[in-house]
Amino acid sequence: MPARTVVGMGIVMVVDETTSGSRSDGWGLEIAEERLAVREVIRRRVFQEVAEYNARTPAVFQGLVQPADTERVLNGYALRTPRRIDPETQTELALKAFMGNGFLVLVGDRQVTELDEEIDLVLGTEVTFLKLVPLVGG
Repeated sequence: MPARTVVGMGIVMVVDETTSGSRSDGWGLEIAEERLAVREVIRRRVFQEVAEYNARTPAVFQGLVQPADTERVLNGYALRTPRRIDPETQTELALKAFMGNGFLVLVGDRQVTELDEEIDLVLGTEVTFLKLVPLVGG
């Protein structure tokens, strides 16, 4: 069977939602492969958001999971001491959060439950990261 040539990058739409009803506008994540394990999709998402943060170093990090030594604020996580964020450390935090039900991953309208499950990433695929917000008083 001849090797397939990847003509160009595909764009997967990444959307963040919370169980309290908020939803981000979403942003494009470039992925050349047609199939990837959920673990790798999470890793690439985290690496991109950390790279964007480190390039600008704003006061608030808007990412999938909370970095160490930060405080949760309205639009993300405020760093107590300005610094670069390590993408490997953030990836490990994200993978642990996924395994501990800190967030769910939905591909289209289907929930993916295993890190090693491969998902199809055809043009226009929407990957939703549903952050579970604890119930007040519950």
